[in-house]
Amino acid sequence: MDAPGQPKSLLDWLRCFGPGAILASLTIGVGELVFSTRAGALFGYRLLWFFALVLFFKWLLVYSAARHIALTGVHPFQRWTELPGPRGWFPLIFLLLAVISFPIWVAFHSGTVGTLVAAITGTKNAFGSSGHFVWGLILLAIVTALSLIGGYKTLEHAQIAIVAIMLMSVVAAFFVLNPDWAEFFAGLFVPQTVNYPDWAMEHAELRTRPIWVETITYVGIIGGSAYDYLAYVSYVREKRWNRESLRIILFDSITSFIAVLIFTAVFTSLGALILRPQHQIPSGTDLLTLQTQFVTPIFPALKYLYFVGAFLAVFGTLYGTIEVAPAIWREIALALNPKLDVEKGRRWAVLWVCIVAALFLSLNLARGNLPALVAIVTPANLFTGVLACGFVCLLSVWADYKWLARADRMPWPLTILNVIGGVAFLALGFKGYIDYQSSYTWLIFVGTIITGLLAAAFFKGEKPD
Repeated sequence: MDAPGQPKSLLDWLRCFGPGAILASLTIGVGELVFSTRAGALFGYRLLWFFALVLFFKWLLVYSAARHIALTGVHPFQRWTELPGPRGWFPLIFLLLAVISFPIWVAFHSGTVGTLVAAITGTKNAFGSSGHFVWGLILLAIVTALSLIGGYKTLEHAQIAIVAIMLMSVVAAFFVLNPDWAEFFAGLFVPQTVNYPDWAMEHAELRTRPIWVETITYVGIIGGSAYDYLAYVSYVREKRWNRESLRIILFDSITSFIAVLIFTAVFTSLGALILRPQHQIPSGTDLLTLQTQFVTPIFPALKYLYFVGAFLAVFGTLYGTIEVAPAIWREIALALNPKLDVEKGRRWAVLWVCIVAALFLSLNLARGNLPALVAIVTPANLFTGVLACGFVCLLSVWADYKWLARADRMPWPLTILNVIGGVAFLALGFKGYIDYQSSYTWLIFVGTIITGLLAAAFFKGEKPD
């Protein structure tokens, strides 16, 4: 299939919205429904500017990497095999961290959607108050089967329609509730500091959670992770978008992140308007249920639409996370050895993340003394959503300057912004690691780097022709 021609009408442009739609459906879920709401409940409108800035730098990351593959046809993982040191050490580190992180993310998403189903079915306190883990296991089994047989397409169309209706409902509720517009725009455009409100200590999980860890968690989850973006780059190549498609990539990526920003701003604001005065935050087993209050001011029965929309949104994120795993495996494997039969690895990648996630959920179910789902995902999020984004930003600049002619390199403002974004993501990531004060998190991170270097030293891959 040849690359598409230049769009000539609005309809043509909308037809081009492809990989960006996948990216938006991947990222609009837990980040926006749970963590944007949580930020609004804790800090009011004061983090809106921060979210907009984070989403801007994440869009910058996506566009820069996609631009490079459109010009060269080469994925970032293949470029990274040429970093100084044993060939392929950096992609191997990303692979090893994916092996650890993806099951944690899948377990988190399964448990989160499980909390919603447990609340709807009245089984929240079943199995020793662990009903959400049981539902998480059931839903994980269903989505694993869908992924293996490829039966998700029909559900995906329903998901897009219902989530769109849900968004229109919460936007309408947002205007009906008439927020303080001065505070809203001040929060969106004026940088402000944040502190936990006095009532936050009523919530046990916040008593030992440093505020930097809380806010950096938002950085990693809202808008998606570096692995989502590296999968997006693969989709760009599959669409055969090339040099003539740069405007299409720009439109596709911007549209995706604008959709995420709208979700983020609306749910942050509704958290500030509705939950903050009640001293409520999404936490524990109430990650998705408190938000029903966002649509009931319009019409009480809309809470059922919210339940369906929230279920499909998070279920879609769960499915998408599982689907990203084989895409990442394929790209890293091909970068290390282009002659590998990577298609055989797809099933094993899916089974790995799903089986290990199921074991993780089962272990927590058996323990009885359960950590909060937010605490479970925090260590993985610090790498996949924060540190990894910094590495991708900086290495996009490196790849452009190493392999592209001067005329094709990203413009200097884009270069400077990538460097700023890369340094900021790395600084936030390491700050999060330090404040999290977890020895096993550092052990996993450092151990993975050492293992990646050793594996690359002994691994005998092949360079592409």
